[in-house]
Amino acid sequence: MRLLDLIAKKRDGARHSPEELDFIARAAADGSAPDYQLSAWLMAVVCRGMSEPETAAFTRAMARSGKTLGLGKTARPKADKHSTGGVGDGVSLALAPLAAACGLTVPMMSGRGLGHTGGTLDKLEAIPGMKVRLGLGAIRAQLKSVHACMFGQTEELAPADRTLYALRDATATVPAQPLIVASILSKKFAEELDALVLDVKVGSGAIFEDAPSARALARALVKTSKSLGMPTVAVLTAMSQPLGRFVGNALEVRQALEILSGDERAADYLECLLALGGWMLALSGLTADAERGAELMRAKIRDGSGLRVLRELVAAQGGDARVVDEPDRLPQARLSRAVAASRDGWLSRLDARGVGRAAVLLGAGRAFKEQALDYGAGIELARKVGDRVRRGETIALLRAADRARLDAGEAAVRRAAEISAAPPRRGKTVLEIVR
Repeated sequence: MRLLDLIAKKRDGARHSPEELDFIARAAADGSAPDYQLSAWLMAVVCRGMSEPETAAFTRAMARSGKTLGLGKTARPKADKHSTGGVGDGVSLALAPLAAACGLTVPMMSGRGLGHTGGTLDKLEAIPGMKVRLGLGAIRAQLKSVHACMFGQTEELAPADRTLYALRDATATVPAQPLIVASILSKKFAEELDALVLDVKVGSGAIFEDAPSARALARALVKTSKSLGMPTVAVLTAMSQPLGRFVGNALEVRQALEILSGDERAADYLECLLALGGWMLALSGLTADAERGAELMRAKIRDGSGLRVLRELVAAQGGDARVVDEPDRLPQARLSRAVAASRDGWLSRLDARGVGRAAVLLGAGRAFKEQALDYGAGIELARKVGDRVRRGETIALLRAADRARLDAGEAAVRRAAEISAAPPRRGKTVLEIVR
């Protein structure tokens, strides 16, 4: 079998066999295929697409291109969550420990931020000493003791995806739906999950700004995942404005701590958290339905169990667990500046992508892969869409290391925000469930 022949086959619109897709995944994983041939094949997929059976077979092939998590049968169901990415979307920080407190084993493999979206690993690394690059042995041991582990993709898990993802980013082949589906699900399949919940974002800060495109991706993900024997639900959630009250790495850790301490000011964040967690518990068979799952999550917030597990998780991964009870130990930016409303009215727009770009300008995100982060930088949102504002009141509080960054961030936030004379319609956070 030659990759050159498989490139030509897909270029001409033919379908691959499972054996051919296994060959491609192995070649990507072990480095036996040159980047230019893999890139050519990726472009052929973009142009010609993949059938549903091909997508499922390629997902399985990528998962099997390396090792699996190898936990085997466990007393607790294994469940994870994946988000397609957004602004202020630090839900994983609260969800993983809370789900473990409810009786799940949570192997949460996460990624880094790039562009206007944040990454869970970057947020975790805002905690002093926190390690997210863990070997399989350490991950397995922590899952047995703490029942939750938040880590980056290892070299052993789905190595084909590591190679192909980097090539897709460099060859304008990211948007192809079959490649997105295979990339997301191969890593989750390698975790050997009993249940998976997908948070598919919709709006200006998401991959897909329109609901039909997001719904199509959600349906493809759910269908492929189920065909692989992994019970899955997708939750479509709004990302037209940032989620919650904070955007930025240490700030989003602080928000997770507030939520787990019973603070309900970030109502949209809490709604998203409980919806995702409720489905994780229901799919895993720990509750009869998602509503009862959400109730159990609330109970574990009230009794402090979620905070306790987070404290254990941080300590197990080398982090300073004192931040759980003393959030002021988190990194803090040297300077701050209030962005004030220019007129009376209602906040009618707070564009998620624009706020995300403002966070990058402040130092909280990356414009390119190697860019260093200022973990204390970011934005505290004093008002959200639908809130009444008066001239001179603070809409957002910016945090950065110097005035030049504050200037750039302020200009971006002002472009992202609009104040209208009439109150806008408040949108829902959870838009749809795809099963």
